[in-house]
Amino acid sequence: MAGIYIHIPYCRQACRYCDFHFVVSVWQKKELLPYMLREIEERKDYLMNEVIDTIYFGGGTPSVLEVKEIANILDCIYRFYPISSGVELSLEANPEDLKPEYLYELAKTGVNRLSIGIQSFQDSDLELMHRIHSGEQAGEAVKNAQNAGFDNISIDLIYGLPRQEKNVWQKNLDKALSLGIQHFSAYHLTYESGTVFDHWRKKGRIGLIPEEDSLNQFKILINTAKQQGFEHYEISNFALPGFQSKHNSSYWQQKKYLGIGPSAHSYNELSRRWNLSNHKRYIDAMSSAEDYFETETLSPENIYNEHVMTSLRTSKGVSYLYLKSRFGDQEAEHFRTAIEKFVKSGHVNVNQEIYSLTQEGIFIADHIIEVVFK
Repeated sequence: MAGIYIHIPYCRQACRYCDFHFVVSVWQKKELLPYMLREIEERKDYLMNEVIDTIYFGGGTPSVLEVKEIANILDCIYRFYPISSGVELSLEANPEDLKPEYLYELAKTGVNRLSIGIQSFQDSDLELMHRIHSGEQAGEAVKNAQNAGFDNISIDLIYGLPRQEKNVWQKNLDKALSLGIQHFSAYHLTYESGTVFDHWRKKGRIGLIPEEDSLNQFKILINTAKQQGFEHYEISNFALPGFQSKHNSSYWQQKKYLGIGPSAHSYNELSRRWNLSNHKRYIDAMSSAEDYFETETLSPENIYNEHVMTSLRTSKGVSYLYLKSRFGDQEAEHFRTAIEKFVKSGHVNVNQEIYSLTQEGIFIADHIIEVVFK
C-alpha cells in the first residue's frame, strides 16, 4: 500500500508562525492546476503500481479550491493509479471555508476525512497568529462538517503561544474535545526562521514562554487527552480508537508515497525526491521540459536514521530485533548503546527490547533522536 500527497500552495493570508511554501495569490491556482494534473499522469509509474490507500490534500489551504477542482484532481488520480476500496481521502481546511453548501458538495467527491486548521478557539490568540477565522467560526465549522455527514474529523491546535494566559490552553482543549471530534494534532509553537514571529522575537516584541510553562502545558495536553479516551500515538497526534491518520502513519512507517505539486516530497524506499518550492519555477520548468525536482539516493545510514527518527516519535517505538534484522548487528548495538543513558534517566522505556519515549522523553525527543543517529 502507498499514499499520494497533493500540495496546494495557496492561502488567503499569511499566518505569522508559518514557514511552509505558500502564496496568497489564490487566483493563480487556475494556472497551476493543469500542471499538477500533468504531473499526476507523468509519474504514474513512480509507485510501481502499488495500491493507493491514502490520498491527502495538504498545503497551504486546500479548501481554497472549488469542489469541482478537487473532483478533477481525484478523477485524474483514479484514472492512472489503482485505488483501494477503503481509501482514506483527507483534505486540510480552514474554518472560514467550511460553509454547509461547500461541505455537502465536498462529501460527494469521496473526501471522507477533514483536518481543520483551528489552532485556537480564543480570538486574541487568532488575532496574534493572523488567522482569518474567529473562535466561534471554528466551532461552527466542525458542526457544519458533522451535519454534512463527516464522521472522521481532526483539528489542529497550537500551544506555547506568547502572551497566553495559563488557563487558556486548558480551555482550548476542553472546547476541542467537547465538539465530538475523532482526532486532533497539537503542536508547540516554534519560531521558524523567516517568519513574522521569528522577526518579532529578534526585535523583542514577543518571547519564548518559560520552559516550565511549556512542560506544564504539555502535561495538561497528555492528561486531558487520556481522560477523554484519546490515544497518544505520535508525539503531536491523538486519536480515538480506530481513527489514527492512515496517511501520516504511513510516513512514520516508511511506506512509499508520491508528492504532487510545488515543494511536495516523494519517497519510494530507495530515494527521496522533492519538487521545486516555488510554484512559478515549477510551472516554468514543466513548460520547458526541464527538471522540476531534485532527487537524493538514500544511503543505508540515511534509511537507518529515518527509521529511528520516525519510529521513536510514535507510541510503537523502535524494536531492537527489527534494527538487527534490517540494518545489522553494528547499527543495532549503536542504537542500544546510545539510548541506554536515556533509559537510565527515565526518558525512554524498554519492554521486550522495544524502546519508546516516556512522557518526560517526549519533551526532549529531538535531543534523544540526535544522539541515536548514525
